Amino acid sequence: MSGDKRDAQDSFGSTSQLVKRPKPDANPNSNAVVASSSKQNGALVQAIPRTSGLEAPIMELTGHSGEIFACRFDPTAQHIASGSMDRSIMLWNTYGKCENYGVLTGHKGAILDLQWSRDSRVIFSASADMIVASWDLETGQRIRRHIGHEEIINCLDISKRGQELLVSGSDDGTIGIWDPRQKDALDYFETEFPITAVALSEAGNEIYSGSIDNDIKVWDIRKRGVVYSMIGHTDTITSLQVSPDSQTLLSNSHDSTVRTWDIRPFAPADRHIKTYDGAPVGLEKNLIRASWDPKGDKIAAGSGDNTVVVWDVKSGKLLYKLPGHKGTVNDVRFSPNEEPIIVSASSDRNLMLGELGR
Repeated sequence: MSGDKRDAQDSFGSTSQLVKRPKPDANPNSNAVVASSSKQNGALVQAIPRTSGLEAPIMELTGHSGEIFACRFDPTAQHIASGSMDRSIMLWNTYGKCENYGVLTGHKGAILDLQWSRDSRVIFSASADMIVASWDLETGQRIRRHIGHEEIINCLDISKRGQELLVSGSDDGTIGIWDPRQKDALDYFETEFPITAVALSEAGNEIYSGSIDNDIKVWDIRKRGVVYSMIGHTDTITSLQVSPDSQTLLSNSHDSTVRTWDIRPFAPADRHIKTYDGAPVGLEKNLIRASWDPKGDKIAAGSGDNTVVVWDVKSGKLLYKLPGHKGTVNDVRFSPNEEPIIVSASSDRNLMLGELGR
């Protein structure tokens, strides 16, 4: 297959079967204090003030016909992309009615991870069809198929600064490094086990990888080798993400713990900082992801008990255990614009967009 653009116009922008609705218990008035009509001692009882610009405290985004494995806000926080077992990527507006404004099709397998380009014009997708793809969001066309992995691609990360690079991890045991402008990988790092999580350091000189061997490995890109490992998880690593200040790594695992690690250059040999409990993995053993809020003060994880779990980073205190989904919550993301908004993706085929209380 060539790396030429592939027209996806037949599906792009299709909204005929997509429903966005406030949850039944939510008030549809945007930016309003929700007031109760009941009175106590003749005074109007006021409910909890709204904390975000969402149209309702909880919005349910429906339209996927399969489990949703990945969800991502774009860098402007105005849009959301979701990737599903149904092999499609759906694009949503964060605010207003949360309209679905695009559907990207062309993968022949489930979409397992997504990343937005820094300018919000391109989406990169990792799929069970062994291909990383890039998509032009102005036209809905697939720009390029990045070919080389020989098994399912589980995870994808993108560089934070400098040249735009992608890093992918696959069941074939390799970590791929890609220039999005080229079809073929720049390099592969080979390991003995399937790669289930990857993250790229803020400086772009190190890659963090997680695998079914339970360890987190740190790779020096220039030396093409592992410089140290972080050991402590007792089951498969399911996600990795570097903190906003680039000093801490967040990991999630099938051992039902979320952990933080000190990734500063001269940190102590034991880099483990804290363990967070409260998000059980469940029987399905999905690659459930955890993520940072934009200030690095909170972390969130999906859970096999159908909830979204949010902790305070420093104290380890469980702040929220949010219900609403009817299946495993596979991915959770905070809005990058620091509004208290969280989006979650579930095996129940729905996305939930909600505001956190103060």
